[in-house]
Amino acid sequence: MNSPLPSSNATWRLKLAEVMDGTPVQRLITVLILINAAILGMLTSAEIVSEWGWLLLPVDMFILAVFVIELALRFAARGIGLLRDPWAVFDCIVVGIALVPASGPFSVLRALRVLRVLRLVSINPSMRKVVQALLASLPGMGSIIMLMGLIFYVSAVMATQLFGERFPEWFGSLTASLYSLFQMMTLDSWSSGTVRPIMEVYPHAWMFFIPYVLIATFMMLNLFIAVIVNAMQDAQGPDPEVEARVQREQMILDELKALRAELGEMRQGR
Repeated sequence: MNSPLPSSNATWRLKLAEVMDGTPVQRLITVLILINAAILGMLTSAEIVSEWGWLLLPVDMFILAVFVIELALRFAARGIGLLRDPWAVFDCIVVGIALVPASGPFSVLRALRVLRVLRLVSINPSMRKVVQALLASLPGMGSIIMLMGLIFYVSAVMATQLFGERFPEWFGSLTASLYSLFQMMTLDSWSSGTVRPIMEVYPHAWMFFIPYVLIATFMMLNLFIAVIVNAMQDAQGPDPEVEARVQREQMILDELKALRAELGEMRQGR
């Protein structure tokens, strides 16, 4: 007697999941995220808030309410199993932060409301692939980071001993040397702002700085880029879910062809 109820309930949840994952809903959420991003930017201006706050604040609250309803419907469709999806957990955290009161001890979380804009990543498949590629590249970056750390440390110790006495502002301590060398790695005025003044006192300083820039900037940073590009290429590979669906469809087609061949043989036998 009670067997139809679970079946109808499962059908209802399946239909709701199809609607929530459908293109119209995803496009609506994308538009709301973009509008919300513009509103959050305008709310940082006191002049705009004083003139248009009466409109912007209610619209911001309305969009937040839509996000909450969307998450509630997704939970209704998929149940607690939705939390197995890391992107769904990310959405819950972002929306949950926006619900925290922006006053009292939680006033610091007011600045985190803009994280709602990052939901655009969770609903955009191409952006998700980029983030997944960046995360996949982190293990490969470990050895590169360790090697770069060694280069930084050795170079900082040498620079402190060589140039710290005459240029204490840049190389007077190990921490100052590390910061100066990091700035040089970004090529921020490394020649005219740092190396040339030092070469006026130490003419052969180029023998230290040029190899450092070549190694730290052009070699090490290119290694980082190579690891990220390799991870991006792997991420652009075929989707496992799509491949599985294609294989299932191909199996069904093969079975249909086999059945058609058997029917043809049976007709010929008659």
